[in-house]
Amino acid sequence: MASMLSGIRVLDLTRILAGPWATQMLADLGAEVIKIEKPGEGDDTRHLGPPFIHDAHTGAQADAAYFLVANRAKESVAIDISTAGGQELILALAAKCDVLVENYKVGGLKKYGLDYEALHQRFPNLIYCSVTGFGQTGPYRQRAGYDFLIQGMGGLMSVTGEADGKPGGGPQRAGVALADVISGMYAATGILAALRHRDQGGGGQHIDIGMLDVQVAVLANQSMNYLVSGVVPRRIGNGHPSVVPYQAFPASDGHVIFAVGNDGQFARMSRAMGRPDLATDARFATNANRVANRGVLIPLLEELTRSRSIEEWVSIMEGADVPCGPINTIDRVFENPQVQARGMRMDLPHPVAGTVPSVANPIRFSETPITYKGAPPLLGEHTAEALHRILGLDAQAIENLRKNHIIGDLP
Repeated sequence: MASMLSGIRVLDLTRILAGPWATQMLADLGAEVIKIEKPGEGDDTRHLGPPFIHDAHTGAQADAAYFLVANRAKESVAIDISTAGGQELILALAAKCDVLVENYKVGGLKKYGLDYEALHQRFPNLIYCSVTGFGQTGPYRQRAGYDFLIQGMGGLMSVTGEADGKPGGGPQRAGVALADVISGMYAATGILAALRHRDQGGGGQHIDIGMLDVQVAVLANQSMNYLVSGVVPRRIGNGHPSVVPYQAFPASDGHVIFAVGNDGQFARMSRAMGRPDLATDARFATNANRVANRGVLIPLLEELTRSRSIEEWVSIMEGADVPCGPINTIDRVFENPQVQARGMRMDLPHPVAGTVPSVANPIRFSETPITYKGAPPLLGEHTAEALHRILGLDAQAIENLRKNHIIGDLP
């Protein structure tokens, strides 16, 4: 069965996380992704460890785990784009591709003749996606964008963490580089839409993804609450600004989450806790009143939740049809029977390490299931094969490119 993006070829000039996340999504969906890397160095994340994977035979250190996050199913082609010969190779590859994705600083590829305007003139059907910190326009367009900075500037850290004045209070970044990851998801979505537009005769276009734009866009209810009310949201720890109780509570052996999304669930929770009176108390009977009186309700609930273990509360609330669950450490995430049943952890064959772990794509298609073409590649692993297959270069031509330091040494 052909993959959904079978026949789509992507030229990947990205590194680190946001751009590679986008191109890995396309690879998972069946696109052929040619990852261009600097000879001898490669994607920065190859070196961002520990931990590292190791050669299964020699024990020598290989790529960092970070690189494995967003580069499976790609072909690595090592080309020095700072050379004239390297630029010619990129142009030749672009002529054979449907999509180019890059995350250089604004204007960074112009000096190589690889900017959108130059390529669009030569290849009007090419979809060109740029992923940067602040987008192609505006006063910050030349600034470098890093996830931590974007989480701060984009408001996420102002609503993440314990409230100011409480123990541990102050801004916190999310424990995962969400600005990077979600920017990659938006980029992939934009590329898919642009492919549809092109296939309808509209030609290629430039997709401009700014990570700050993305972070602002995904503030969701927090931003809309501000825009509607004029009240600036603040950090409230694990609590929810519009739903109560919806947070972590102390159990006898740790913390447990109660996610009570409506009044019916609150009534069932109250009965299961042995306090049905809470649901009939005018201060707590409706969600709006619970939000207004959270300072009274939460201490009452905390006194109750401390009386039982996490496992006991999860079992009790499951019986009462109330959303409740533990706060798992990552090892427990992968031990979770639901996560295991869904096959979220998998192992892929690797030419050096034997196998490497990977986390499955969460999209489940009924008719066109995702197939995984391979592990993240070694640096330059596919240089010769790809240049021969796509551009028709013979062994001597490829060797000449290597001798002239236009491409990297062949593995």
